[in-house]
Amino acid sequence: MKLGVLTVPLQAMPAREAFAYLSGLGVETVELGTGGYTNDNHLRPSEYLDNPAKIEEYKAMLKEYNLEISALSCHGNPVHPDKKTAEGYHKVFVDTCRLAQMLGVDTVITFSGCPGDCEESKRPNWVTCAWPNEYGEILEWQWNEVLIPYWKKAAEIAQSYGVKKIAFEMHPGFCVYNPATLLRLREAVGDIIGANFDPSHLIWQGIDPVAALRELKGAVYHFHAKDTRVDRHNTAVNGVLDTRSFTDMYNRSWVFRTVGYGSDVKLWKDMISTLMLIGYDGAVSIEHEDGLMSPREGLEKAVAFLKEIIISEQPEAMWWA
Repeated sequence: MKLGVLTVPLQAMPAREAFAYLSGLGVETVELGTGGYTNDNHLRPSEYLDNPAKIEEYKAMLKEYNLEISALSCHGNPVHPDKKTAEGYHKVFVDTCRLAQMLGVDTVITFSGCPGDCEESKRPNWVTCAWPNEYGEILEWQWNEVLIPYWKKAAEIAQSYGVKKIAFEMHPGFCVYNPATLLRLREAVGDIIGANFDPSHLIWQGIDPVAALRELKGAVYHFHAKDTRVDRHNTAVNGVLDTRSFTDMYNRSWVFRTVGYGSDVKLWKDMISTLMLIGYDGAVSIEHEDGLMSPREGLEKAVAFLKEIIISEQPEAMWWA
């Protein structure tokens, strides 16, 4: 495995400055945002798609700082019920696939998205209940009429540009938010679909990330190192479904934290070990969204933490065998 960083928290820095800084910390891979919900300051598609010379300069800059690209990230909702909004996210996805081909990257990260509840909807409708029965009817319409047809076509587009892995971040608010929904879409579309496994979104749902990794063996295409702190008092009072602002960190049931500040080191060691057990040998990409730390402090603490626990290579044979 290689230590990586999603560079979005450093968006105020030019790409060269950010790469120099990360390389100095010992980071080996970068995950680059290309639009959608993800800031594209370090790799704006409009500046590079029709400029092969700039692409070559970009590759040379990465090589200068001994960095590889683990994935391109274009988190969005291309099945949004507002057609114009959906078209915008779809364009970002297609442009990202084109960029991936130019840069020699085979993995694109995004969300599955969430449709509305019918053709006339204006906003997404994330269903979390089995009853009353109309919720189940909404789900079937979303999956069979919108989500699966869209991603079948999008997968063909991605493959046409050499993308081998579409890695969905399992995120509440979208149709794919846990292993079961990820595997449902993968079964319907094909094994180009996999997970960008971010434990932070699973922890607060009550999912054991180690068990989830084992369930997704063969379907983990990227890994986000981001933690969540569940506030036991607030959760005991109001549960984990929390619509308070992320700035209200005192009263929220849970908040995102830098790795090691939400879960203990044992859980993180168990996740890293399980990644090896299921055959994942890609990037462990730090995503900083800790409201109690600056980007630099959060990234530097995460880098130091992960350097101690990342397993860099699998042994060729057990020494006692």
